[in-house]
Amino acid sequence: MQKPKALIVGTGLGGMATALRLATRGYEVEMVERYHQPGGRLNRMVKDGFEFDLGPSFFSMSYEFTEFFDDCGVTNPLKIRPLDPLYAVYFRHLKQPLLIYKDKEKLSETFRNIEPGFKAKLAKYLAAAKAVFHDTEYRVVKKNFDSHTSYLLGLTKVPLKHAPGMFTSMWDRLSSQFDAEEVKVVMSLVSFFLGATPFDTPAVYSLLNYMELEHDGYWNVEGGMYMITTELIKLLEDRQVKIHYNTEIVRAEESDGKVNALFDKEGKRWTADLFIINADAAAFRGKILNRKKYSETKLDNLKWTLAPFTIYLGVKGKAEQLSHHNYFLGDNFKEYSNSIFKTSVAPAKPYYYVNVSSRSNPNCAPEGCENIFILCPVPDLRHKTDWNDATALADNIINDLSERVNFDFHKQTVTKTVLTPLDWEKSFNLYRGSGLGLAHGMGQVGGFRPSNKDEEFRNLFYVGASTIPGTGLPMVIIGSKLVTERILNYVRTI
Repeated sequence: MQKPKALIVGTGLGGMATALRLATRGYEVEMVERYHQPGGRLNRMVKDGFEFDLGPSFFSMSYEFTEFFDDCGVTNPLKIRPLDPLYAVYFRHLKQPLLIYKDKEKLSETFRNIEPGFKAKLAKYLAAAKAVFHDTEYRVVKKNFDSHTSYLLGLTKVPLKHAPGMFTSMWDRLSSQFDAEEVKVVMSLVSFFLGATPFDTPAVYSLLNYMELEHDGYWNVEGGMYMITTELIKLLEDRQVKIHYNTEIVRAEESDGKVNALFDKEGKRWTADLFIINADAAAFRGKILNRKKYSETKLDNLKWTLAPFTIYLGVKGKAEQLSHHNYFLGDNFKEYSNSIFKTSVAPAKPYYYVNVSSRSNPNCAPEGCENIFILCPVPDLRHKTDWNDATALADNIINDLSERVNFDFHKQTVTKTVLTPLDWEKSFNLYRGSGLGLAHGMGQVGGFRPSNKDEEFRNLFYVGASTIPGTGLPMVIIGSKLVTERILNYVRTI
């Protein structure tokens, strides 16, 4: 029996991973992509001799990639190395950055004069976080659920001791374990990887601290993060997967409970036996399938992750004080966190993240130069629609960074590019410019996220950050495995 043909909309990590899993199993796979090159948010910009990763700059759970490549019958082609230190955190009131290490002795030394008894407190905190991770990994995270009821029944298999963590915030959990504000702030930064604040993130996500500080740490890809996309595209080409760029899907044709075809903006009709959507799982249901449950009004009432305001600088010289990964914070963390995502104005004293990938990958910048990627979390386009102040905000951030590391970035800049939430929405079809899709509040996790199997059309599936299990590169890799299981089960019935 000939295997069904699959059409995948979007070449983000989830789309590429699913394409490779299916192609390895003998499926004919074709892909369409709105952007001019593959990768989705895992993309790259080359400008004036500099290379910039547009989005993700590191990842965790490296073993998920090895397992994925094993499933596809190939040796992991990625050359990765652990980050050491993991990152540096700059507080405005401290003269030196706090260096965050996976090594507990080094980490304890960082906080020796800040948090008495830190090592013992950390061990207790991470033990609880470890239990959450391993008690939910296979019961909840790496599992498909067919209904809200089956998901809730699945939760009953998770030890009851973790239940309070679903109804209290990460910040409250940290406050019960640590005294120093600096420690709580540093430990809560992982919540921003979910596109939220620690005051909105459930305490069960303390498992992210276990992942970074004990379980697997953070990893960098030799040659830059875009090497993930590059290597996947090579493997897809080897399996004769066809990819069509500058192709935006705008309409679906359906009958008898199945999708027959998708239409692009130019009116071309794309047919297949299976359709997998790597665009936002909620927004696609609303904008393309016209589902009332996902109307624009209802989509706007959902909780979305932060929007990215990003700056890419190619500079002459070396800002020696910077590590590979750096966080620049102020002194009003709670006030800032509670206001920044819902305001209509740009922050006066912004918090931001700085990545210097050329520190680990010299080929990303000309000799004697560095590439600087700056990410400032800002309100999405529901709250701030006017970005005419983008230049002023970028200058504000660059001025602040220059002052805090004693390096004149304005003077040393060779090339500069600024992307606002409007740019991210336009280029990568991100709903309201939300950088990581749907947020991870308790009403939008697990079985409460938009399913990876369509509710009405039996041959339509979803993969990516806004479906299960959630956002982040390893989660999307896991998601590609889960949706492949869905597809294989469906094919057995036809």
